[in-house]
Amino acid sequence: MQRRLAAILAADIVGYSSLMDEDEAGTLAALKTHRAELFYPETEKRGGRIVKLMGDGALVEFRSILEAVECALAIQKAMAASNGPIRLRIGLNLGDVVADGEDIYGDGVNVAVRLEGLAEPGGVCISSVVRESLGKRIEAEFTDDGAFQIKGKPQPIHVWRWHPATGPEPARPVAAVHAGPAGTQANFDLPAIAVLPLANHSGDPEQEFFADGLTDDIITALTYWRTFPVIARHSCFEYKGRDVNVIDAGRELGARYILEGSIRKGGGRIRISVLLVDCSAGHHVWAEKYDRELTGIFEVQDDIVQCIAAHIAPEVALAEARRSSVRCPADLDAWELCLRALPLVRRRSLEGVTEGRALFKQAIALRPGYADAHAGLAMSYNMEILIGETGDRFATAALAMEAARAAIECDEASSFAHHELSTAYQWLNRVDDALAEARTAVELNPNDAYALHALGNKSDLAGDPQGISLMEKAQELNPADAQLHSHLTFLARAYVNSDMHEAAVDCARRAIRREPEYAPAHYILASALACLDRMSEALQSLQDCETASQGFVEARRGWQPYISQASNERLLKGIRKIALQSKSQG
Repeated sequence: MQRRLAAILAADIVGYSSLMDEDEAGTLAALKTHRAELFYPETEKRGGRIVKLMGDGALVEFRSILEAVECALAIQKAMAASNGPIRLRIGLNLGDVVADGEDIYGDGVNVAVRLEGLAEPGGVCISSVVRESLGKRIEAEFTDDGAFQIKGKPQPIHVWRWHPATGPEPARPVAAVHAGPAGTQANFDLPAIAVLPLANHSGDPEQEFFADGLTDDIITALTYWRTFPVIARHSCFEYKGRDVNVIDAGRELGARYILEGSIRKGGGRIRISVLLVDCSAGHHVWAEKYDRELTGIFEVQDDIVQCIAAHIAPEVALAEARRSSVRCPADLDAWELCLRALPLVRRRSLEGVTEGRALFKQAIALRPGYADAHAGLAMSYNMEILIGETGDRFATAALAMEAARAAIECDEASSFAHHELSTAYQWLNRVDDALAEARTAVELNPNDAYALHALGNKSDLAGDPQGISLMEKAQELNPADAQLHSHLTFLARAYVNSDMHEAAVDCARRAIRREPEYAPAHYILASALACLDRMSEALQSLQDCETASQGFVEARRGWQPYISQASNERLLKGIRKIALQSKSQG
């Protein structure tokens, strides 16, 4: 059996039993025609796989939630236009499934089936995680129908509806709705962000399409973060071509943060400039310029979008943390408590972990359905293991797993939650599960440098050479990462495993420049230098390691982080070489 993330479409014929009682032959003929001329072609066209047909129902798996929704809408619109006897209810969900041969099971399937039962004849019901994942990539208007308690789910499911008879509502600023039970994340007073259309300063009208496409993709990419609302595209594009004051635009759109920018083309190069503004304070939070060769327009667009999206969420979090730092602790909401807790846990000290964990628990008490608070709690347990401060690794990892699963219950599409569940599985030696969750985290938010680095690290430990390129990409996305010294050390270790000792030396030294007292970086540096026969430098690095953390070298004597014993031997080869030389000279 294999576990994976999938988009699930569940369909059922309205009044099938009555139709069969009235005209069995006619109903079967109509059903056969419907499937052959509409259902099968639309499903195949959008990459769907029909898992099973159940008389009057069907279950279809898609790799893309956008394709799944477009398929459902196309089928229902065509059926409404034909006015035939066959009508469907359709439910759509994005969630975890377990594959057993050609069949699939699990929570992702169960929720889709329950949503199908809630749909109107001829209509479509989707979960909040589907609505959030769509962003503004689809023109159809889904109506918020509130929360429903469904069988098999301890918490309510937020439901959105579409029906061909329902006209679109007038355009208005609508922030992306957070997934999760009603009354929790959906009702947060979180700071929203709006992306104004990038201005075309190139003098080339053809670049207008590029600027608009870039703006669209940035809006979509920001919705992957799920930590703040993103103002809808149609509202932002009301400001296209207008000379606007961003403070006024922020107030009109209900956004605390505005991202604005421009593109300028010259010859075969293009420059994209972006600026993040805090509208409440009237100052710049972050700015960047990107210069690229126009060798492949879509590759350039994807690269720029990923770089921008990777920076925005961390910058907003830092700005909000500074804002909340002056407030009385008793007045903080769950969002602000988590903002304070994250940097405490990332200090990698027992004191920081303890303080951060208390804040995460306080946030959960305030908002039991807030996914980030549960994921942060899981992170605190995982960090306790990483820094070697737990007395029982497996018991602590079990707590991390429990907290991460609670986060996923609150928000199935939380990259943060899947990332922490992956780490908990790693500590529990469930390597395949750890890799599967790490991949899910990156699929849910490919712009999260932390998730990308974690996938790279776990892939390397499992023997996948692609791990190095993933970790390198993560550092390109977030070169100012507060945890860069740690991530560089993981990458240096991977270089040692691949016999890339010069690269390992450079990487470890960059880590030490960021954090001079970080013992793991000195340890990896010593190993890499010894493998290059630079023994005096290697010995000094090992001494620096021991100075930074007394007893660290002895604690690593039996270090075996890799699945492969050969990799573990390569990792310790340099250290043993230093020990042999020291012994012979002693």
